[in-house]
Amino acid sequence: MAETKRDYYEVLGVPKDADDAALKKAYRTLAKKYHPDANPGDAEAEKKFKEASEAYAVLSDPEKRKQYDQFGHAAFDGGAGGGGFGGFGGFGGFDGADMGDIFGDIFGDLFGGGRTRSSSRYNGPMRGANVQTSVRLTFEEAIFGCEKEIEINYKEECASCHGTGARAGTSKETCSKCNGKGKIMYTQQTMFGTMQNVTTCPDCGGTGQIIREKCPDCRGTGYITRRKKLKVTMPAGIDDGMSVRSVGAGEPGVNGGERGDLLVEAVVSKHPTFIRKDMNIYSTVPISFARAALGGTIVIKTVDGQVEYDVKAGTQTDTRVRLKGKGVPSVRNKNIRGDHYVTLVVQVPERMNEEQREALRRYDELMTGKVTKNDDGGKKKRFF
Repeated sequence: MAETKRDYYEVLGVPKDADDAALKKAYRTLAKKYHPDANPGDAEAEKKFKEASEAYAVLSDPEKRKQYDQFGHAAFDGGAGGGGFGGFGGFGGFDGADMGDIFGDIFGDLFGGGRTRSSSRYNGPMRGANVQTSVRLTFEEAIFGCEKEIEINYKEECASCHGTGARAGTSKETCSKCNGKGKIMYTQQTMFGTMQNVTTCPDCGGTGQIIREKCPDCRGTGYITRRKKLKVTMPAGIDDGMSVRSVGAGEPGVNGGERGDLLVEAVVSKHPTFIRKDMNIYSTVPISFARAALGGTIVIKTVDGQVEYDVKAGTQTDTRVRLKGKGVPSVRNKNIRGDHYVTLVVQVPERMNEEQREALRRYDELMTGKVTKNDDGGKKKRFF
């Protein structure tokens, strides 16, 4: 009895209304996972690879997919005039360019390099790499913003060769291996037959040109590295780990490509009093028992300086109050600020003189009416 085939949509793990991009993505994932070269000797993986390939061969072809949606597998096993899957020429139903890209990706992952799209130009302009550095800021500098001077290794065009990399009086030559294309094509035997693959030319590194006599000053790179000082503006509200971008201050491009950028990361020092969480600031302020009970004005330290705050009578310890607009500015709009939250902690005195003790005993007597003995055996009022 023949083995029952699974639904092609189920095989690829896509819905029946999946578009071409979804089908291609699903098949690429399965093909890379179960390709025989990635699973040598694994019969089950080879089976799943063939199953996925068959499903994609049908569903990627509009006419075959229409027949499959109408008749199911019967459309290709001789029923409904289908003529069988093999009747379509095995994997011949794949679009050549489309499958070339897919299997180029697979072989690139398995063996390194691999096929690229035929329209790719290795010797075209390429943007330079970004450069990363860091700068330390105080807590206040991060809150209000500042300008910092940093020093980096900066590649400038070589004055001797004017960026060509060739010794003065000489010039670059067209690479004979790739004929100036920067890429070479090679063939590879696979289970699907002979495939053509494209990779970077190993002689010229993809530039399409060879330097026979390198500039002695830059050693053929076309650039001289120097220490350069730059001024970077750190915006108000920047937080630890955030970066600012200086456009065009990174590595130089290749073949006329634009320079990369400089990314400066902020390393913000901790504050002895304040704790920052996003756009809000938190701190703790001690107050006396009398101030908590009676209320009154206290002075609170903020990033903007000292401000006065009226404590309500009967304030309990660990009460949190909000100072609106005394927090961190938004990095997008410095006129928008967070808040400063202050936790009021009622302090119990650890050392008191006799006059202070007597005052507290009197207070205790008035509040509770309870009486205890003094240290010398006499009666005393118990505090709390």
